[in-house]
Amino acid sequence: MTSIQIADSNGVRRITLNRPQVHNAFDDGLIAELTAALEQAGKDSDVRAVVLTGEGASFSAGADLNWMRGMAGASEAENRDDSLRLALLMRTLQYLPKPTVARVNGAAYGGGVGLVACCDIAVGVDTARFGLTEVKLGLVPAVISPYVVHAIGLRHARRLFITGELFDASTALHIGLLHQCVSAERLDDAIDATLALLAKAGPIAQAEAKQLALRMAGADEVSATAIDRDNAALIARLRVSDEGQEGLGAFLSKRAAAWCAQG
Repeated sequence: MTSIQIADSNGVRRITLNRPQVHNAFDDGLIAELTAALEQAGKDSDVRAVVLTGEGASFSAGADLNWMRGMAGASEAENRDDSLRLALLMRTLQYLPKPTVARVNGAAYGGGVGLVACCDIAVGVDTARFGLTEVKLGLVPAVISPYVVHAIGLRHARRLFITGELFDASTALHIGLLHQCVSAERLDDAIDATLALLAKAGPIAQAEAKQLALRMAGADEVSATAIDRDNAALIARLRVSDEGQEGLGAFLSKRAAAWCAQG
């Protein structure tokens, strides 16, 4: 694996997104490797908890520019298949039968926010920035939407989905995306304290408790799979639409989209 790093210590599997040169942005390779690593961790009886973090200054900047460029020129069917792979990653993390902790070491945008939302516990640095900026490209955060809405609630999601605004760590804490916000110097201590709490609980009970909470919230894996299919079809349709093509083209060309000039 080249896009991620894996390290085990005392029953904790630490998975690090390892593309710091592009702020740990998603591409096909990272999505495939991270999905496989999570599936393996879920099946490993020696793993008690999973910590997900990023190498370098960012947690994850969302979609890689070259990946976006390729999707802008792809067919609707190719875009749907691509979105289904991302959906599988998010679903695998959401329903992983082990406690998951997001160690948010820096900025998280788009799919990076999705990863944070899918983790059971999220601890981030107070300098982190977040954003769901898809509407600025004529798109929507379709694939990650079920997990983000569950994490922050419908009211906050409606605002952030339609404004595409950036927000800081204190706002992320306020709306429930983060459970704890600390200085960079205290991040590892906060993660260690969380892992110490998790280590005191029975692993079977933890797995059942996690599924219980999801089930009581109406979030089961079977229905999530069907929702993911619909959302993948939605984002594929928008990517090949006139507005999606204009938004992606404007972003990749570093110019204002046509609708901005109309304002």
